[in-house]
Amino acid sequence: MPPVRNESSSFHSEALTFISSLLPPFSALPLPKLLKLIYRLMVMSSSSSSSLLPPFSFYVCLLLLLLLLRISESETITKSKLTNTTRHYRQLSYDYHGKTCPQLEQLVASVTSQQYREAPISGPATIRLFFHDCFVEGCDASVLIASKPGNTSGLAEKDAHDNKNLPVEAFDSIKKAKALVENKCPGVVSCADILAIAARDFVHLAGGPYYQVGKGRWDGRISMASRVSFNLPRANSSVDELLKLFGSKGLNLEDLVALSGAHTIGFAHCEHFVSRLYDYRGTKKPDPYIEPRFLKALQMSCPPFGGNVDVVAPFDVTTPFSFDHAYYGNLQAKMGLLATDQALFLDPRTRPIVVELGKDKQRFFQAFSAAMEKMGSIGVKRGRKHGEIRKDCSVHS
Repeated sequence: MPPVRNESSSFHSEALTFISSLLPPFSALPLPKLLKLIYRLMVMSSSSSSSLLPPFSFYVCLLLLLLLLRISESETITKSKLTNTTRHYRQLSYDYHGKTCPQLEQLVASVTSQQYREAPISGPATIRLFFHDCFVEGCDASVLIASKPGNTSGLAEKDAHDNKNLPVEAFDSIKKAKALVENKCPGVVSCADILAIAARDFVHLAGGPYYQVGKGRWDGRISMASRVSFNLPRANSSVDELLKLFGSKGLNLEDLVALSGAHTIGFAHCEHFVSRLYDYRGTKKPDPYIEPRFLKALQMSCPPFGGNVDVVAPFDVTTPFSFDHAYYGNLQAKMGLLATDQALFLDPRTRPIVVELGKDKQRFFQAFSAAMEKMGSIGVKRGRKHGEIRKDCSVHS
């Protein structure tokens, strides 16, 4: 029995020394040694008969507690690292291409300015293209991918029903800009970054604000038409539906109203608002929140049946080619083109912002710039594991 008692005493001493050394530095706790020690304690506890020393179960419980704390801390550290990695992963930088393509913005500007002179529709079309891109798979130029003939896996985003009326001028603008940038800085700048810069350029060319564009996006590897419809607002979406959709993208109430101000330029096809003119919500009557003269003008362009599918109407009937804050004044005068536009003034949550932005153009420009920067950060891809740098924006690398 003495050898057992000596071994037991020796082991108690070892346990106490080891446990004492572990109490402060949980982050440095050696798990394999701890597990081995717990096992030895459990085995020896059955052979110990000493009444002078604390029971072995005491050490076992204490070490198990240390083990749980160590595991818990390890999980916390891991989660923290993942969070930091995600934050860094999505980060954009104004000077991301400062060394690899310092003339990037000038190159894109040379294309957008010429494109705007030759085809002004390129402006609102490209802004809309950017919005449709960011809201589906994130700002990754997935909307630029062309469907492959005979592809059994489905159509690309570009060919989704909601994107069928995106003007070709928008795609041409990005194609030309990419070709020029690729010639000067091959394999460096993504189509996603070029689209973000071009959208900003067209806002400014139309009279809107010039804001800094964060860069560092990679192009996405996924483009599926089936993912488009539930990620874009409908022409008759309610404010509740809009807030839910925008909230899912990390955008808030003011972002919603400010980004809707992009409708200060551009046009919509009759199909998106014709129901307001003749059968609003199944009433067989026009929407009561359309100004009568405006209603009559729209009815002349858009008959209830058999109209020209190519006919369009301006979002902003007062200054359709100028990027200003007149859109908000139109909403207050019941001259919003889409039901979803007019709803922003009718809803008490968004009405104060509509009124505020309608009074102050600079306030609108500030809100719009901030919202565009936030939208431009949605779902950003970084690195070859998550994205690619395309040479041709319409084809995966």
